Amino acid sequence: MADTKIQPMDPVDPVDPVDPVDPVVNRKSLRPVRRRARRQTTRATAGSARMAALLVSPTLLVLSIVVIYPTLMALKESLYGPKGLDPATGFISDTEPFVALENYADIFGEAGERFWNAFWNTTFFTVVTVGLETVIGVAMALIMHKAFRGRGLVRAGILIPWAVPTAISGLLWRWIFNSDGVANALIGHQVLWTTEGFHAKVAVIIAEVWKTAPFIGLLVLAGLQVIPKEVYEAARLDGARPHRQFWHITLPLVKPALLVAVLFRCMDALRMFDLPYILVGAQKHSVETLSMLAQNEASNVRFGPASAYAVLLFLYVFLIALAFVRLLGADLVGEDAAARRRGKGRRRRTEVTA
Repeated sequence: MADTKIQPMDPVDPVDPVDPVDPVVNRKSLRPVRRRARRQTTRATAGSARMAALLVSPTLLVLSIVVIYPTLMALKESLYGPKGLDPATGFISDTEPFVALENYADIFGEAGERFWNAFWNTTFFTVVTVGLETVIGVAMALIMHKAFRGRGLVRAGILIPWAVPTAISGLLWRWIFNSDGVANALIGHQVLWTTEGFHAKVAVIIAEVWKTAPFIGLLVLAGLQVIPKEVYEAARLDGARPHRQFWHITLPLVKPALLVAVLFRCMDALRMFDLPYILVGAQKHSVETLSMLAQNEASNVRFGPASAYAVLLFLYVFLIALAFVRLLGADLVGEDAAARRRGKGRRRRTEVTA
């Protein structure tokens, strides 16, 4: 009979975490270990948070100087009236009188018609231009993402309008929309694009979409390039056609990049000033925006009303951005996906310990 070697057994831990004899005792004995692990995790998290705050502090300092301080000064200036004749005393005042909320009352009272016209123009330009830019930008991104000969040249041609300064773009489109310009030659009609009327709005929309649609295309292209090719190969093997791949694979995976692009464009379009100012002109009822209205008041040395318009525009942009992030569920940094993964991990650990 052959000799059989007996392997020595491993020493048995008196408190085995997987010992099924007395699981209550095992859980109690593991509590100090878990506390130490939690303390180590907390210290590591605190160290990472301090390092993140140190790295972000220069950016926060710059934002405080160029955003927070001017906003507070504009809010303060909006509470003062213009220099000149004081209606209460009848004397000329060299200082700006404190008028509290009178500037805001005038905006919604005496100057209400002009304010609401500018508000409507700003909203109309934002909705129409951002909508068109999103559709065209996604199409541009899909074209630039395809592999074909001369792709680099096509990408450069698509991105050139975004690189052109807005002032130059406004002058270029003003020449195109002249009475004897290229636009009238193409349509065969004499249209005065740069005068009052709905055609002035159309001219601004065309010029704005031409310039900024490549911006959305560029951000969506960055989102497309991180999608694994294996996903599309698996979809093709399952029989998914190109339009189904676009709706069920491409759009969901580029949603974070697309939402960031749309959010940035909404905030930029709400502050539209230079393009309609150069293309159509100042104090044009058809294209006057809130930024143009504030600039007009400031150019007439009415800094209090101008600051009030600027504060209202800031609040409008802030509320739109907040509604975009909160109500539309814009997962801008992937926090929702990370939270879902953490929730699944907790559920698995609960099921194992149960």
